[in-house]
Amino acid sequence: MAGLRYAAIRGAFELLWATRLTTLIRNLSRSRGVIFTLHRVLPDDPADFSPNAILQVKPDFLDFAIRRIRQLGFDTVDIGEAVRRLESDFPEKRFAVFTFDDAYRDNLKYALPVLRRHQCPFTLYVPTALVDGVGEVWWQALEDIIAGQGAVAVTTNGETDYVPTATLSEKQAAYDLIYAKMRAVPEPDRVALIRDLAAKYDLDLEAHCRALIMDWTELRPFAGEQLCTLGAHTVNHYELAKLPPEQALSEIEQSLKVMEAQFGRRPIHLSYPIGSPSAAGPREYRMARELGLRSAVTTIPGGLYRRHRDTLTALPRVSLNGLFQAKRYMDVFGAPAVFTMMGR
Repeated sequence: MAGLRYAAIRGAFELLWATRLTTLIRNLSRSRGVIFTLHRVLPDDPADFSPNAILQVKPDFLDFAIRRIRQLGFDTVDIGEAVRRLESDFPEKRFAVFTFDDAYRDNLKYALPVLRRHQCPFTLYVPTALVDGVGEVWWQALEDIIAGQGAVAVTTNGETDYVPTATLSEKQAAYDLIYAKMRAVPEPDRVALIRDLAAKYDLDLEAHCRALIMDWTELRPFAGEQLCTLGAHTVNHYELAKLPPEQALSEIEQSLKVMEAQFGRRPIHLSYPIGSPSAAGPREYRMARELGLRSAVTTIPGGLYRRHRDTLTALPRVSLNGLFQAKRYMDVFGAPAVFTMMGR
């Protein structure tokens, strides 16, 4: 199903680029700017089975994305300046914000040099438990477990199902099935499921997390980097909408306190984990506002408009998806109104 959806999106991208409709859309749109979502930056091609390849782009694509978005007439600004421009009554030049979720270690090795070379402001959203090395990068852990097995035993409610994972198509189908199950159940059940799978197939979840995510020492260059704004991404990277109110609030508030203790500055910007409407909604937007946060970003696709000055804790973003790294597609990414229509 995901493959068909991405094929349809790719077809739409090709049509928009080939007909040069992106230029017309950009010129006619009242969009003031766009916030881009990124996660990983890696130089190598993903393996044949890599359902999370959507989360990674190559350094040269990031390099081109920065150059091309500027050529299209956008200022690259930090999230604070983006908020200021949204609140301004006076039209200004369109802007783009580059944001990175999860504090992957490859951001330090591969993304930061590109961003520095172009003097491109950016925001890094930090999940504190993952940086502590005690969280679970469960979406990648699931991929890594399936990649190494010919079948996996999935136990829920005391019943075990054996899911074949011998072939590439079986692995993809298994990932889609189990991922959907994890997204559908309460967070305690999801945590129990990934821990059970990890125990069965000898994956040390804490070591896995430490291998993927920066520690606090590695984050210090970002804290001192003038181009970087550090934002919060909760403590455990849970879907906040699936938590009781007190726990959801604590996930945000405690992450702010931990980051203030580490770096001497309390974040005023937040990214909701997963960020979809089912992961964060009006309740969470209100919590972020009541905690005094200046902005909070979702993963709901769309450009930024004057109306977003009234919903600064529910800002849309456009994913620079790893499956869409053709350079010609940056002209589509540079027409945020396209994604506003997609989001509707």
